[in-house]
Amino acid sequence: MIKIREATSNDFQTIQQIAHQTWPDTFGSILSKEQIAYMLDWMYSIPSLEEQITQKSHTFLLAEEEDTTFGYISYQLNYTNQPKVKIHKIYILPSSQGKGVGKALFTQVEAIARSHSQQTLSLNVNRQNPAVQFYERIGFHVTGQENIDIGNGFLMEDYIMEKSLEPALA
Repeated sequence: MIKIREATSNDFQTIQQIAHQTWPDTFGSILSKEQIAYMLDWMYSIPSLEEQITQKSHTFLLAEEEDTTFGYISYQLNYTNQPKVKIHKIYILPSSQGKGVGKALFTQVEAIARSHSQQTLSLNVNRQNPAVQFYERIGFHVTGQENIDIGNGFLMEDYIMEKSLEPALA
């Protein structure tokens, strides 16, 4: 049974390991090896992870079973001071994809969002990432696209996807 818990700074290495195992598989045919290496360092260095949690109000949740962590999701409540949850990251180990781990993480974030009176889930996804279809299956739809200059000559070319949340039942 999948257990979901909030990550602490003690989990940073696990988050890094999952990112390093997942990204080449996820982005190998989309991004250059140089861009993958740059982005992994930019987003997953220990100082970056600390900043995401302590200064940017990101929360990481881990999906586990016994002593194995299968993936993580990070989110931020009240994104841009709106009743919106921004999903910043979700990565599942390639060997665990298709087994309900991603859906379990999203279900948990949706419950948290509703309990905080959030009205929308929002995320960015690379326009060539096959995960677009997964997000559509769980209720997200494309609301726009953006190109984000991340430095070093690299660009993130993303869809913006959103899912409306019904209010929680009293």
